[in-house]
Amino acid sequence: MSIDSKEYFSEELHEECGVFGIYGNDSLAPAYACYNGLLALQHRGQESCGIAVNDRGVISGHKNMGLVSEVFSNEVLDSLTGQMAIAHVRYSTAGGSVRENSQPLVMRYVKGTLAIAHNGNLTNAYEVRKELEMRGAIFQTTIDSEAIAYLIARERVNSASVEEAVERTMRQLEGAYSLLVMSPQKLIAARDPHGFRPLCMGRLGESIIFASESCALAACGAEFVRDIEPGEIVVVDDEGVHSITSQMSGNKKKSLCVFEYIYFARTDSEIDGISVYKSRKEAGRILAREFPVEADIVIGVPESGIDAAIGYSEESGIPYEKGIVKNGYIGRTFIKPTQKERAKSVKLKLNPLRSVLEGKRVVVIDDSIVRGTTCDRIVKMLRDAGAKEVHLRISSPPFIWPCFYGTDIPSRGELIAVKHTIDEICELTGADSLGFLPPDKLGDMLFGQNTGFCDACFSGNYPTRIPEKMLSGKERGGVDFGKKLPPKKKADASCLGKDEN
Repeated sequence: MSIDSKEYFSEELHEECGVFGIYGNDSLAPAYACYNGLLALQHRGQESCGIAVNDRGVISGHKNMGLVSEVFSNEVLDSLTGQMAIAHVRYSTAGGSVRENSQPLVMRYVKGTLAIAHNGNLTNAYEVRKELEMRGAIFQTTIDSEAIAYLIARERVNSASVEEAVERTMRQLEGAYSLLVMSPQKLIAARDPHGFRPLCMGRLGESIIFASESCALAACGAEFVRDIEPGEIVVVDDEGVHSITSQMSGNKKKSLCVFEYIYFARTDSEIDGISVYKSRKEAGRILAREFPVEADIVIGVPESGIDAAIGYSEESGIPYEKGIVKNGYIGRTFIKPTQKERAKSVKLKLNPLRSVLEGKRVVVIDDSIVRGTTCDRIVKMLRDAGAKEVHLRISSPPFIWPCFYGTDIPSRGELIAVKHTIDEICELTGADSLGFLPPDKLGDMLFGQNTGFCDACFSGNYPTRIPEKMLSGKERGGVDFGKKLPPKKKADASCLGKDEN
């Protein structure tokens, strides 16, 4: 984790990255498989991407800032020959948005060459980095992934194998990490003992593939085999596939980020045995039971609110309609540096269908409210298109705590639910009513799995120790949410939801 961080404000949440790796053979082009896999994982990171290939022990690669289709051409992919490869897409929640921080990282050390791709944030990264610097390490990046690579290289000197070095390194790490490590002879996948971030394994003929999500396996024609278990290390080499369980795994509670199901993962993925699509539909069904309302249509905010909107419609019997159209070619609007530019980007990105909305009582479903800088514009947009009533439903609980495991949830002072009650948020958005998914229903959304996921951003119950160095800066003051409540005016009683704060 770098002390440096982004300072622009965004209403959308973003996950740090996605990883993809393949152990193939001469009859398959690993770089092209990685390209297809990264396209399927593009939603997990749009700032930079890269591919590193291994051609009989010689590791080389290509990476740059930009989308996968911008960074890789046929000419570049044809030059990346080899038998195995790892790849990465990145959105920087930690470290600056510069080419040096793009992955995979390729490092040369006394035992040869090592390439690494990492998804997640370490909570003890500052401590690890400081200890390495005091021993003379010189860092080329500001990302915690480089600290992991340094530890693996250091442990490899005194280990019998690369996988043993990875296991020894895991004993020194805290926080979230789904890793792909490529040595001259082996491809290794590892998932932290809490399983904060997803990682799965597939097979394409004789080739073994690892990916952050199962949708990436399908994109290159591979068959899903299984999820990598928390604390598990899977090694692929000429002798086949074998698994190691880290000594760190025994006393750790599984804590997969619940927001993978709410928003991050692609809707056609399956994570740890649960369909993302079905979980989002179930969230919508829960909202319909918890916060019913008389309305004419249900719509979803593209793309994240659509699945929950379908579930709300099925449970309530209110017809589902496509009420908002998304411009899929607008680009990366979430990095607009000023509030004025972000407001303009919402109009460019989303457009209401007046023929559907005019004169209707509308239930609109979205995945979250973070700072509250976008939802009021969506409500106004629907009213300007002729909606008679707008009832806002959110398929997650209110955010009241920051994340330290790879999600860019900002400081507490910037979270609207910390400074305002749900009734006040309702009035600030201009909605006729507002309902959030109750925190105690998260397990129901996952079909009864009341344990095994991390909900710290909603509850403040962090599964790991959070060092003071990470906490500093996460309590800074709030931002202007764009509106203020009239003095001494109570919120409309029609706004729904219990005050969680």
